[in-house]
Amino acid sequence: MKKWILVSGSLVSIFILSGFGYLNFKVKVPEFLKVQEIESSSAPCQEHEVCYLGRIMPKTTNNFIGFREAIGFKESGGNYFRVNTFGYLGKYQFGKNTLSLMGVYNRTEFLKNPELQEKVFQINIARNKWILRRDIQWFVGEQMQGLEITESGILAAAHLAGAGNVKRYLRSYGKVDVKDSYGTSIADYMKRFTGYDISNIKAKRRPKI
Repeated sequence: MKKWILVSGSLVSIFILSGFGYLNFKVKVPEFLKVQEIESSSAPCQEHEVCYLGRIMPKTTNNFIGFREAIGFKESGGNYFRVNTFGYLGKYQFGKNTLSLMGVYNRTEFLKNPELQEKVFQINIARNKWILRRDIQWFVGEQMQGLEITESGILAAAHLAGAGNVKRYLRSYGKVDVKDSYGTSIADYMKRFTGYDISNIKAKRRPKI
């Protein structure tokens, strides 16, 4: 009987410890970076919606925060600690070359730091806005291949494919499109991220952390 009690007690202890073990290794996300979900849906994902692994992005505001969260959800499901099969990192799936441009060289530290990831995302948007400033002026409001061009669509596409590829897309009037390694095109991002007001993000030529 004593032996049975001893074994049972050990099993209970292991069960309790295993339930909390992972918590010790997770980086806590600051409260001010968390966005409350307003509405979610289990309906099939439609072409115009922002989805991740079949889940539809909860509805958020149409300002920069909504834009930011929609991009993060599309890229990683909002997971700061995700690394994809090609080595892209974090909530917004940055590659090492882009991180270097932003002044970030330690990818391990970057992956563990949600606040840093948010800063990099914002200054990268500012940088792309500078590179594409003339194209934004020329093409916003135009119809291209049945798609209305918006500033947020342009900058979302630049996050996906780089500002240079977005320039070629716009200046060819949608004839020169590219896709990422998972088959997502510039036109896809132009359509999915249209209509966000990100006018509060100012264009910067060489932003750094």
